[in-house]
Amino acid sequence: MGVLANLTAVEESSLILQAQQGDREAFADLVCRHRAGVINVVYRMCGDASLAEDAAQAAFMRAWQNLPKFQPRAPFRCWLYRIALNAARDMLRREKPDVAIDDLFLASPAEKVEAQVEQQERARRVRQAVLSLPEASRAALVLREYEGLSYQEIAEALEISTGTVMSRLNYARGRLIEMLKPVLEEV
Repeated sequence: MGVLANLTAVEESSLILQAQQGDREAFADLVCRHRAGVINVVYRMCGDASLAEDAAQAAFMRAWQNLPKFQPRAPFRCWLYRIALNAARDMLRREKPDVAIDDLFLASPAEKVEAQVEQQERARRVRQAVLSLPEASRAALVLREYEGLSYQEIAEALEISTGTVMSRLNYARGRLIEMLKPVLEEV
């Protein structure tokens, strides 16, 4: 996968073209290249690792089915993230999951257990705050802050204007600051 992550745009375009012509191996290479990002986006939208895996799988199945319709006006990952966000929305409508708490990890001897528990609690509260944002604002925030997409890429992925992206991000950040003020004051 390390080699796949470093593909150039030309190499990715070649894989897309091959996959559009029915080459499953080329599509598998695209899946390998984008799997982590898709799962991350979906997880940040729904907060449940199991649900994220299911939604990511559904997104890749939809991408395979709709690949012949893909037009390279926007980057492939933006198109794929749009499909993943839609799959996450569909899953959330069906499931309404509880906020997941990451698996506890064992403290190394050098770490204080209290500090680790406090860090986990802060992370849980941040996750809850992100998950409580309206879906549209949450999607823009996840794509920007967790996936590092540009405003233009977010606009393409969500099929909205860059002005709307900026507005949604401003709203999301403001709400997070408001909701997390007690957490921020503890630090």
